[in-house]
Amino acid sequence: MTTALKPWPYPRWAAHRGAGKLAPENTMSAFRLGAQHGYRFFECDAKLSKDGVLFLMHDATLERTTNGHGIGGELTMGEIAQLDAGSWHSRAYAGEALPTLEALARWCLANHLHLNVEIKPTPGQEEETGRACGELMNRIWPKDIVQPLFTSFKASSLKCAREVAPHIPRGLLVDKLADGTGDADLKIALDLDCSAMVLNQGLWSPELVAKVHGAGLRCSSYTVNDEWAAQRLIDLGTDGIITDRVDLFSPAQTGKHI
Repeated sequence: MTTALKPWPYPRWAAHRGAGKLAPENTMSAFRLGAQHGYRFFECDAKLSKDGVLFLMHDATLERTTNGHGIGGELTMGEIAQLDAGSWHSRAYAGEALPTLEALARWCLANHLHLNVEIKPTPGQEEETGRACGELMNRIWPKDIVQPLFTSFKASSLKCAREVAPHIPRGLLVDKLADGTGDADLKIALDLDCSAMVLNQGLWSPELVAKVHGAGLRCSSYTVNDEWAAQRLIDLGTDGIITDRVDLFSPAQTGKHI
């Protein structure tokens, strides 16, 4: 017996960290560039500063995407705001700042865009970061429009986000199946009352898609940058594709073929 599918009010295509690799990831310039390419659904990474402000950055450490050093979560937001998060990418983005999650969310609201917040806690801050994401969206995101999607590899982050903001849909991120079949990961997703499982694209098979859909959850994938890979996922009947290639894939492509 199959369960009715959870609602999925989001576009099929989501821009990874704003505009993939075309602009410095998780910066406002990246999200604006993604929007210029027609994208309406944006994925970002959120973590907590030392003084409890949610800011956008993927890595726990600052070196790869800023001119800073050490662990980002050990700085105050005032210190984080002074970092150069653009020069590593190209001279055109020199001086680009790391935004707060609130700034991005308000930009999405003002432009009627959809948001996928990956809760990406600094190690040891899984619960606090999940709660903070829920509290922020409770405060600023109107209840009468499509809610953001919370995703995380950390079940404890999703659990705490659910406790604070149960109305916001959740998706469990999975890079490697715990038991090879997907059953263990699916159980975690169901226990968290998730709306989706968001898997490393290569993990999806016809059998796993059928299993996840049969349990009522949606199927999404990261990070899909090749036409053949995207076509495979569309043919499998999956629901969402996260891509860096905002220059290659048109988000208007909603049909069976690319």
